[in-house]
Amino acid sequence: MTAATLDQAEVEKFSRLAAEWWNPQGKMAVLHKFNPVRLAYVRDLVTASSGRDPRRLRALEGLRILDIGCGGGLISEALARMGADVVGADPARANVETARIHAAQSGIAVDYRCTTAEELAAAGESFDVVLAMEVVEHVADVELFTTTCCAMVRPGGLLVMATINRTMASFALAIVGAEYVLGWLPRGTHDWNKFVTPAELEAAIGKGGMATFDRKGVWYNLMHSRWEPTAELDVNYMVAARKPA
Repeated sequence: MTAATLDQAEVEKFSRLAAEWWNPQGKMAVLHKFNPVRLAYVRDLVTASSGRDPRRLRALEGLRILDIGCGGGLISEALARMGADVVGADPARANVETARIHAAQSGIAVDYRCTTAEELAAAGESFDVVLAMEVVEHVADVELFTTTCCAMVRPGGLLVMATINRTMASFALAIVGAEYVLGWLPRGTHDWNKFVTPAELEAAIGKGGMATFDRKGVWYNLMHSRWEPTAELDVNYMVAARKPA
């Protein structure tokens, strides 16, 4: 939007949505609690791969990162604060507009785009790191989406994906528990049949010309009310892959 075409009513509408996305006690509370684990995983992998100090304030400076399915920008903004040149992409215009408004209010530079992985790849975009966090369980074609993400990773670069395994434990915890018992997510947010096993995801990554080198599970510690990393991959998990240099 330019100053001449700015619609204040639209800005106010998306500002209200932005307030919901960024309210740690609101509807997105579960993502806010999940974010520290995801960010630490990405930061540590990327800095280790590129010989950087993860303790530096701008540890990701000089790296171009794609956050596909960025939503309201919770991960994108955090990565930009670490110095990365971030493109946040989402096919939902409402998500992109809320992310843009919050970034502007926060003084954070993120290149938000209302687009898809396929459109970015067709345009010849490339990145040092591609992230697809809690996205793959919502796409129509897991293999096509994953290989498209792989195609945008530069030689020597990384792909990091987070999703939910298709197990009885994930049905009990991620659907019955999270949606029906605890009310963390609206009912119907997830379809158990669309959950992806680590073997299926790694096979798709392999078809994209990349090799998975790290896997990490994530579980919710009810006693401490926080998400924590674990070796178990039976519910939420993350994987990282590298493209040959």
